[in-house]
Amino acid sequence: MFKKTIILFLLIITGFSYIKAQESPVHFKFSSKKISECEYDLQFTASIDEPWHMYSLNVPEDGPLPTAFKFNKSADYELVGKITESKPIKEFDKIFEMNVQYFVKTATFTQRIKLKSDKKIIITGKYEFQACTEEKCIFPPADDFEFQVQGTAACLSGMSNSTINNTSTVVASSTVNELSVEASDTKDSVVTETADENIKHKLSEQVSSTAEKTKESRSWWAIFIAGFIGGALALLTPCVFPMIPMNVSFFTKQSKTKAQGIRNALLYSVSIIILYVGLGLGVTIIFGAGALHSLSTNVWFNLAFFVLLLVFAMSFLGAFEITLPSGFVNKIDAKSDKGGYIGIFFMAFTLALVSFSCTGPIIGTLLVEASSTGNITGPFWGMFGFSLALALPFGLFAAFPGWLNSLPQSGGWLNAVKVTLGFLELALALKFASNADLVVQAGILTREVFIGLWIVIGLLLTMYLLGMYKTSHDSDLKHVSVGRLFVAIASFFVTVYLIPGLWGAPLKLFSGILPPLEYSESPHGFGGSSAASAETTIPQDPEFSKYMEVNKNGIVHFKNDYEHALAYAKKVGKPLLIDFTGHACANCRKTEDYVWPDPEVTKRLNNDVVLVSLYVDDKRELDPKDYMTVQWYGKEREITDIGDKFKYMEEQKYGQSTQPLYVLVDGNEQVLAPIRGYNPSIPEYINWLQEGIDKYKE
Repeated sequence: MFKKTIILFLLIITGFSYIKAQESPVHFKFSSKKISECEYDLQFTASIDEPWHMYSLNVPEDGPLPTAFKFNKSADYELVGKITESKPIKEFDKIFEMNVQYFVKTATFTQRIKLKSDKKIIITGKYEFQACTEEKCIFPPADDFEFQVQGTAACLSGMSNSTINNTSTVVASSTVNELSVEASDTKDSVVTETADENIKHKLSEQVSSTAEKTKESRSWWAIFIAGFIGGALALLTPCVFPMIPMNVSFFTKQSKTKAQGIRNALLYSVSIIILYVGLGLGVTIIFGAGALHSLSTNVWFNLAFFVLLLVFAMSFLGAFEITLPSGFVNKIDAKSDKGGYIGIFFMAFTLALVSFSCTGPIIGTLLVEASSTGNITGPFWGMFGFSLALALPFGLFAAFPGWLNSLPQSGGWLNAVKVTLGFLELALALKFASNADLVVQAGILTREVFIGLWIVIGLLLTMYLLGMYKTSHDSDLKHVSVGRLFVAIASFFVTVYLIPGLWGAPLKLFSGILPPLEYSESPHGFGGSSAASAETTIPQDPEFSKYMEVNKNGIVHFKNDYEHALAYAKKVGKPLLIDFTGHACANCRKTEDYVWPDPEVTKRLNNDVVLVSLYVDDKRELDPKDYMTVQWYGKEREITDIGDKFKYMEEQKYGQSTQPLYVLVDGNEQVLAPIRGYNPSIPEYINWLQEGIDKYKE
């Protein structure tokens, strides 16, 4: 039964992989070309959807997964030489710190074979590959291939009209064959791009892969860790903590042997993981991670989650309990009395239902944050981390029952954990309200108002932890424990740190979370960027000065005005730096707060380029004369607001929809350097800027 449980869990994970693989962006065609009486070239032609790319046969160790072909052994034929490939693009990958080779649009792989039979021969095997975009990668399971070729009597003697025994000859012949294919079949041909075409394609249609892949990898780890921390916090709530000794004691007492008790506890732990991972994937599949991501800048979406988290916070603070219908819970609990795996599974199900009032708010918050990645892997790793932390104690304490004696007794401290989580939920709810306010530029939750509310929340939490007041379910606090004191210190530190922000301090510790400095009633108070702004003056140009602004870093830029920015760049003879950004974009703020203030970066932005910031989530209406009707996402749409205008431009012109996105172009709107996504490295940003500036001067 334990093996079946493990297999079930693996199937869920495998199913998750297949979800991504169902719509493969790489489409293979198989064909054969007769070279002589007994020799054939077997050709694998891959058509690759944009913006995907797949890797070469030749990838260094510890690099990405290479494309591979495995032929099933047969006495009817033999392989001649190694499989060859069309010309790949070569590029240094900073993630793997090595040169990698990959293909875009199309690739051809050729394997020469020599027949040893006079009958019809079926050649089979499997192939596999890794395909990536700038945002994600897929690893489809190995797939089958099949060729049918006809042998002749001459093949029985092992002779052929053409003998090719060395690799160089095979490669040469393969090249001739590829040229022949190009001449005879244009549709399925392989067009080898020249070096210049490769560069142009890479610059104009792809974001530099290193930053995006690093970001994706780090985000999965971050979501997993956040989920694990959430599960650990859920363990410390009144709904879950008392269940640990009770359930572990049940397994150890009801089992005939210690081994059986450990097995049952492990089955219980695995069931918890299956339930919560299944919940996370189910919710995401139904509603769509991509849909949630696209809604992340929607006003009503953010307001809805503000209300949801506000309700969760009120529940944690003791206003009411979020519970499921008792009849449903009782039915599930009754099923847990059955023996075997089914009974254990429903015991885990009962735990999930009974503890919902404590785990629900944490799960809800986690799914919202994880789904905003726009990828199903976010909710998967988030819920896997959460369920692993939740399930771990049951397995460990069953294996080592003596540890149960070291567990602290249930008491008022459990409710204190719950109330603390309520304050944190309240602070997080304000972030969603702030996103909605920023998108419509309502000016309600300005930086000062947001910081002021966080200061109040932090101060109230500190006072609560020190026992200055109680909530409805608290017991008397006789003394402040060491753990409680440390949490109070952390809360008070954050409160004190936030106070200068009311007068313009940058508060870089919360960069990307707080509203930006320019969205403020007093953006140039002490600690702000008033000095930098004062030192920077807008160029005195009678035609363009009125369209320019000085941002919080003292950098002159155009805001949501691409046409005038491009015209000014042409006039002054400088490249145009397009900054696709967003009011609710956390990584945009991090770049502006950490990278742009660097003196070398600021100098180049002010002196060597013209900067235009285009906000893709700005929901203010365009002038009616600027409305435009376009084909977008498969149907005709009318663009009526500022954000959609620049979102459409970003997607149609540069094939990307992420923010921040930085594009350096010349006066003819030709890309000068690889398009850049979020990457906090200041030296790399300087080198990237300089590369584009030098290219423009050439």
